[in-house]
Amino acid sequence: MINKGLSKVLTVFLYAISLLPMPILYLLADVLFYFLYYIIKYRKQVVAENLKNSFPNKTAEELKAIEKEYFSYLADLIVEIVKMFSASPEFLKSKYTFTNYQLVAKYEAENKSYLIGVGHYGNWEWNTIVTPTVLKAQTLIIYKPLQNQFFDDFFKKAREKSGTKMIRMKIALREIVKHRNQLTTTVFASDQTPTPDDVHYWLPFLNQNTPVFSGLEKVAKTTNYPVIFCDMQRIKRGHYACDFKLVCDNPAEAADLEITKKHVALLENRINLEPAYWLWSHKRWKYKQNNNG
Repeated sequence: MINKGLSKVLTVFLYAISLLPMPILYLLADVLFYFLYYIIKYRKQVVAENLKNSFPNKTAEELKAIEKEYFSYLADLIVEIVKMFSASPEFLKSKYTFTNYQLVAKYEAENKSYLIGVGHYGNWEWNTIVTPTVLKAQTLIIYKPLQNQFFDDFFKKAREKSGTKMIRMKIALREIVKHRNQLTTTVFASDQTPTPDDVHYWLPFLNQNTPVFSGLEKVAKTTNYPVIFCDMQRIKRGHYACDFKLVCDNPAEAADLEITKKHVALLENRINLEPAYWLWSHKRWKYKQNNNG
């Protein structure tokens, strides 16, 4: 555990690095890629196994190419996340385009709150800052706090700089209900790994039986808020696009797991189209169904 004094030094260092212009940061990312991939080989075995199991029909050469592209992007993502500590919301907004905005505009015109599902795909961190700059609704983002309180506060401050309100996962429904008289959009990461005690549902995802987080569906059915998916693309280095896609207009009438299956399928489709930009170094399949019901 990093103590508070060292945490403060590290955050000051990260903030100072974040002041560098993007071209310099991307030069650092090129060096970081070499260090991650060739020197310390950061979670290469995890990435290789995840890719092999997710794409059984791809050749070893194809899998190796995706693996290398992933680590190159991971280095970019790290410096981009560092950049957000000092970057203005206007700067980050210039890096994004949004399509099918009329879908959310319709609900906002009706003063109807809605939910958004996203994945750990592309730069989801920048998205926490950009989203409130384009939506009329108050943005609530559900997140898992970091173990280090100092770092958690540091990240939370950066994420909330444009008006986002970060809400801890354990109190999500309570906070959403508290804001029921406001126009809100609540953002959930649709590919979170449930804790062992919360593993209740399994779905096929990337050719593997996968425990799924059903919190988005539970909140949708409780509130009857429409559900939208942000289909994120990486356009080029440092530039992203989000295409809003309808998951469910009337959750109260949806069948069990219908909402979860659809937003998981939308994320899976994006990963299959451009696999290098998902978080492959995460141990997404650490739980097996034969061990957890």
